[in-house]
Parts: sequence; C-alpha cells; structure tokens
Amino acid sequence: MKLRRPLVAGNWKMNGLKASVAEFTRIVEGCDGPLAAEVDLMVCPPATLLSAFVAAAAGSDVAIGGQDCHAKPCGAHTGDIAAEMLADAGARAVIVGHSERRCDHGETDAQVRAKAEAARRAGLVAIVCVGETRAEREAGQALDIVRGQLAGSVPDGATGAGLIVAYEPVWAIGTGLTPTNEDIAEVHAALRAALNARFGSEGEAIRLLYGGSVKAENAGEILAVPDVDGALCGGASLKAEAFLAIARSYL
Repeated sequence: MKLRRPLVAGNWKMNGLKASVAEFTRIVEGCDGPLAAEVDLMVCPPATLLSAFVAAAAGSDVAIGGQDCHAKPCGAHTGDIAAEMLADAGARAVIVGHSERRCDHGETDAQVRAKAEAARRAGLVAIVCVGETRAEREAGQALDIVRGQLAGSVPDGATGAGLIVAYEPVWAIGTGLTPTNEDIAEVHAALRAALNARFGSEGEAIRLLYGGSVKAENAGEILAVPDVDGALCGGASLKAEAFLAIARSYL
C-alpha cells in the first residue's frame, strides 16, 4: 500500500475558452473506475472557466483547483481573487508560488506563504511550488534554493491533508528539457527531509509532485522516482489523451 496516494494535476495556465469545456469533459470521462482507484486527478483551469469545469466534473473523481489567490479574504484588490471565492466556486485546491508568478509578478516567499495561509483559511489545499533557475543549478545552488523557498513559502502547522509541494525546475517548464531521474530524486529527497525535520510524522504525509515538461513518454520513469508522488503538468494537461496517458502510468 502506498504511503501517499498519487496525484496527477494539470495547470492550464492562461489557456482555454468556453469551447475547452469539451476537452475537459473528455478528461472526466476518461477517469474511469480503475484509474480513479489508483490516482487522484485534478485540473486547474483559468478563473474564467473554473465554474464551468466544476459543473462538468460534478459527480466525478476529478477535482478542480485555482491557479492563484490573494492573501486577503476580500477588499479593494481589483483583478484579484480570494481563496474564499475559489472555494465558493467549487475549487478544492489552489496553486501558489508558481515560478511564473514569482517571475512575472515578483512574488516573494513571504507572499507565497501568506497565500498558502489564505488557502488553509478557506479550506483549500495549497499546492506550493518551488524550483531553481538554470543558472542556479549550474552554480550548484539547486538544493539551497529549493530548501530556502520551502522554508519561506510553507506556513507553520502544515499537514498532508492541507499541503502539496510541487518541485518545478524553472528551466524545465515548457522547454522540453528535464533533469535526470537522479537529479529529481536528489531534490525530492532533500524536500522530504526538510518537511520531516520541520513537521515530524506529518511531513511524511505531504505529497511531493514533480513538474517541468512531464509528458506521456517520460512519465513512467519520472513517477517511479523515490519520493515523487505525482506530477504537476502544464501543456500536456490541455489535451485529454496526453493528460490521461500520464495518469495511466500508475496502472
């Protein structure tokens, strides 16, 4: 029996229009009994599609998540979305601290931590992302970077039920490049050790996902790496066939 149940999550990023509900419906239809028995599936669409995806997933084993949230529950924050709003729309989780948010919007570890706390306040699972740049890896700083991001971005009192950590090396996102399985194992082992040191037995229950150019062709090998409890997929999650093929690597 697996200590942690696998999760394959899809981050649709800034992709998808109303017509995309049909493609998502194919994901829902493909999450049959055997697959649902072995793997948790989640899709995080843009906010404009969240309610439609929740409706399309009703009664299925596919969960819906948000891509970001504001730290405050409400207020004068034009264009932002509170974690409570995501929960009210039917989301069960929210991604925080993705490298594209850290880079494009200058988000700091402290801001990511505040968003993770907001997710907990709203009853959502926080998917906290960490990852190094190519320059940081080449300088031998990868482990220091991800440990630092983990320490600064994850709130105190985290539990396996309320927190997921996703390791996404910045240089591998959308590039087709992936670290070696040994590199992935090294980082995930470091993250697991840090979680266990900080949270004790609860640290062992927190799932660690790998993200960064995960596709059907390499999913089997990556998902078999120790301490990899699933995947956070980007482009591959936009097509039902590709996304389901990744999840079926567990069968």
